[in-house]
Amino acid sequence: MKPNRLYLYTIVLVAVLGGLLFGYDTAVISGAEKGLQAFFVGASDFVYSDFLHGITSSSALLGCIIGSGISGFLASNFGRKRSLFLAGVLFLLSALGSYCPEFLFFTHGEPDFPLLVVFNLYRVLGGIGVGLASAVCPMYIAEVAPSRIRGKLVSCNQFAIIFGQLVVYFVNLVILGDHITPVVEQIGENVYKVMNGDAAQWCTTVGWRYMFVSEAVPAGLFALLVLFVPETPRYLALSGRDAKALHVLERINGTDEAQAILRDIKNTATEKTERLLSYGWMVIFVGIMLSVFQQIVGINAVLYFAPRIFASCGLDKPMLFTVVMGVVNILFTLVAIFTVERLGRKPLLIWGSIGMAVGAFGFAVVNLLDLNPLIAACAIMIYSACFMFSWGPICWVLIAEIFPNTIRGAAVAVAVAFQWIANYAVSSTFVPMYNMHISSFDGFGHIFVYALYGVFCLLAALFVWHLVPETKGKTLEDMSRLWRKAK
Repeated sequence: MKPNRLYLYTIVLVAVLGGLLFGYDTAVISGAEKGLQAFFVGASDFVYSDFLHGITSSSALLGCIIGSGISGFLASNFGRKRSLFLAGVLFLLSALGSYCPEFLFFTHGEPDFPLLVVFNLYRVLGGIGVGLASAVCPMYIAEVAPSRIRGKLVSCNQFAIIFGQLVVYFVNLVILGDHITPVVEQIGENVYKVMNGDAAQWCTTVGWRYMFVSEAVPAGLFALLVLFVPETPRYLALSGRDAKALHVLERINGTDEAQAILRDIKNTATEKTERLLSYGWMVIFVGIMLSVFQQIVGINAVLYFAPRIFASCGLDKPMLFTVVMGVVNILFTLVAIFTVERLGRKPLLIWGSIGMAVGAFGFAVVNLLDLNPLIAACAIMIYSACFMFSWGPICWVLIAEIFPNTIRGAAVAVAVAFQWIANYAVSSTFVPMYNMHISSFDGFGHIFVYALYGVFCLLAALFVWHLVPETKGKTLEDMSRLWRKAK
């Protein structure tokens, strides 16, 4: 049997739909958060403060921590395929529930505290799906892909994440149309007022609902298509189903190569799983810090709050600039896809970190010197673009391939859980830090927060240079031998 590339690319395409939903679900809040805030400000039984809005805007990330934390157990005990199907179902339920959190128990359109709790529970549910997809999608792709193109195919998952964010930016822009987004201002202690008046009413009542429910279509499609893809050959082999594993490997790699790969899998996996620290603590530490640095450089503060950032710079059409940034992100993710196998993982991470530092420090300087807002927008886009060819895709590539077969499920779960914890820390603290004032210096927060992110970018470059091994061209089974030697 000869290798069937169409078969390989088809099943990878289905898997990366999970990445698209990951991006879609996490970025949908960027367009909906202002209307959502205006809606709950109208509650009569509690005060919907900036603090509560920060919690609500980031609540899906709590689910991401849960989903990634249980992904290892689910992927190891029920398989990669079933875990992806569960993620698709959770995406669908979250989209429908966020659209109409009043379903069955509450009066439609009347905000109160119990409704806020239920809305957040639906967002957490979607976050669990995101957490599962974020861990299992790159794992699935890495375990079906031949080693010579594995980095490129796993990078496609990041492309799908960024494409999902671009799609939802565009969908939000179309849904908003000619309507005006509301502005919520604090006009006194525990007193908030929705500005723009009647002009923003549509976005306050139904606009944000349409943005959330738009996810239902890709979520339902993903859950359906996952039913038709195979389980990964490595999971099948680790589960003792060698015949099925060989069949999948033959369709992907051809008969001769498939038999050699299966022998290598069996030689490095004498049992289904090993203890997490069987290969020493350094491999786990490297995986965790890759995840943490990917987040504390601050990228999701931009992706989740891009319209708010562009508006604060004085730009008239923040949603349009957000879409432009999404297009730039797509283009630079393609840079990673087409260079990761030629240049390697480490060079892309190091140069991306340096470029991000330039963009972050540049944004801080623009605010310090009160320069043209277009320069601020360019600095943010440089920062974001450098992330997209480096830490965005390459971190997922490394997390998917750096761990030995017998601990991959648990190790990926631990690393990705730390990633979402760091993501939540960044996302929930961004707005308070960004809005910080010192005496009459209104822009202090804008300078401080991006100077801080710039410092983290430089530390990320040093970490990669000193501690992260290059994995270009190595098989997943080579990872077992590499970490055995390093132990």
